[in-house]
Amino acid sequence: MSKATPEFAVVGGLREDYFITPSGEARLHEIGGNAIYAAVGAALWRTPVGLIARVGENYPSDWIKLFAGRGFDTRGIKVVSGWHDTRTFYAYLSLEERVDTDPAGHFARIGRPLPPELKDYTSSTEGQEDRQKFGVLAIRPADVPAAFNEARGLHIAPCDYLTQRTLPEAVRAAGIKIITCDPSVRYMQPGQKNDIAGVVRGLDAFLPSEMEVQSYYRSESIDLWEAAAEFGAMGCRSVIIKRGANGALVYHPETGGRWHVPAYPVTVRDVTGAGDAFCGGFSVGLADTGDPVEAALRGAVSASITLEGAGALSGLDAHPDLPNARLAHLRESVRKV
Repeated sequence: MSKATPEFAVVGGLREDYFITPSGEARLHEIGGNAIYAAVGAALWRTPVGLIARVGENYPSDWIKLFAGRGFDTRGIKVVSGWHDTRTFYAYLSLEERVDTDPAGHFARIGRPLPPELKDYTSSTEGQEDRQKFGVLAIRPADVPAAFNEARGLHIAPCDYLTQRTLPEAVRAAGIKIITCDPSVRYMQPGQKNDIAGVVRGLDAFLPSEMEVQSYYRSESIDLWEAAAEFGAMGCRSVIIKRGANGALVYHPETGGRWHVPAYPVTVRDVTGAGDAFCGGFSVGLADTGDPVEAALRGAVSASITLEGAGALSGLDAHPDLPNARLAHLRESVRKV
């Protein structure tokens, strides 16, 4: 019996996380990656969700089996021959600030030796800005399974520039209707307007974080609404700027409409992957309603459930009635600007 087509799919990275929490706790060899966090954010509203990623033979096969056991369609996970680095390191300096360099220094800060797995670690995003060639683990259009072409929506998490540049047109031609994208900070740099426009043009939603916007303008004081208008003029249908605990800004280029969608208030346990979960929930909401504000509300709910948990899959254990209950509560707080 053939598998059903997943209603939604996520493109991105599947990683092995090594990180230090805001309280100074070391967490080693944890399931991570923006693809699984975004997929969980989507799965809070609709299942099944397809995963599209590349990993090496060294990636734990038990994790792929676990994803399938938790309801994800793993046909889009391609195991590339050989050893390929999927490690990610980051250290939280607070709930709002994290860094992803100098693991030795940060483990020394908490009085721990550097884990041997991180001995030669440099960065988890090397090469994502390359305009000339796909990285070994970068998704190509041909990597999207034909069985996923009837999905209602696809979200592209931060990854290689060429993936984000070439995939939307290819999958739309194959039949996927709703396409959203969260850019990589590696290419959100000053002077790259034409290249970034090549990613943004034709998207149903462009979802940069505030940090990525600031990186593009090389300024922390940029007017975020002006930035949203510039991205909207590049040819996408909506722009959403994610601001963490400060919620999200929703801009509609065609009408000039502006809305602020607040974050749902929760006791934060772990901020890892919350922005990706937001994007997963947003993708489902946009396909369901066609309204970027309603979509952002679902994204905010998905992010809130991820923030309360610990671990990439923790959101799947939420009570099935919780997302809609939070959605109804949060909808009353939306503000048109």
